[in-house]
Amino acid sequence: MATNEATILRHYLLLPSRLPTILSLQEFTSLFPKSQQSSPQIRTLYRDLQQQRNVVVDGVTQNIDAQLRQGKALRREVIKARREAELEEQDDEIEIERMLFGPTSNTVRPKQHTLMTILPDMEDAVADMESEIQIIEQVEANLLESIKGAVGNMSDLRYGRFANSSLKDEVLDGLQGIQDVCKRKI
Repeated sequence: MATNEATILRHYLLLPSRLPTILSLQEFTSLFPKSQQSSPQIRTLYRDLQQQRNVVVDGVTQNIDAQLRQGKALRREVIKARREAELEEQDDEIEIERMLFGPTSNTVRPKQHTLMTILPDMEDAVADMESEIQIIEQVEANLLESIKGAVGNMSDLRYGRFANSSLKDEVLDGLQGIQDVCKRKI
């Protein structure tokens, strides 16, 4: 999603969405019967409605930001796929032509960067790496939690504390069965 699309969505969806923009407290109060308009509960009700509306607007903001990040990631993936395709499609004849005659108009030329063009690419690369690091850290945390659980379960095994009290007898019976089978084989 381009920046102008994000700006359009924010201006179209978010700016007019706050409750005071749609309905002021005075207008809200005027919707009630005259006998109830001076009640302090109307103000409380309005604040509660405003808070609920803000939660919805914050959710929309997060969705817009998520779509913006997803669009950038998608563009980076497309660029990466194009680069990989260009590298795979290098033709031997073009390579020989390039060696003999130098770069010509029909050969692929690498993109020449300037300081102003390389900075956004580098920022995108940093963002990619940071998102990959976050994913790796999440996977690491999940694995660590899994390992801690396994170690905890093994600790119970080491000290003879079993959730299933008959497990010890079942294991011994199983081992005895294995020994009997081994003795018959000999």
